[in-house]
Amino acid sequence: MFAVAGVALFGIGCMGLLRSGTDLRRILALNVMGVGVFNVLIATAYDPAGASDPVPHALVITGIVVAVSATAFALVLARAAGRDEDAD
Repeated sequence: MFAVAGVALFGIGCMGLLRSGTDLRRILALNVMGVGVFNVLIATAYDPAGASDPVPHALVITGIVVAVSATAFALVLARAAGRDEDAD
C-alpha cells in the first residue's frame, strides 16, 4: 500500500512539475516527488516476518535532511531571482 501511494505521489509531483509555471510550484512539486520516493523506500524495507532492513530507513532519514536543506536553498535562489527580475 505504501509503494502504491509512493508511486502515486511521484506521479502527481511529476505532473505538477511539468505543468507549473512558477518557481514555488516547481519546488513544491519536487518535494512531493521526494515524498513519493521516500514512501517507496520505506515500503521496500517492510518485512512481514518482523525483521525489517534498517538501511532504507537510514537512507530516508538522510534524504529528508537533504531535501529540507535543498528546499531552503531553492527557495532562497527563487526569491533572489524574483528580485533580479523586479529590478530590470
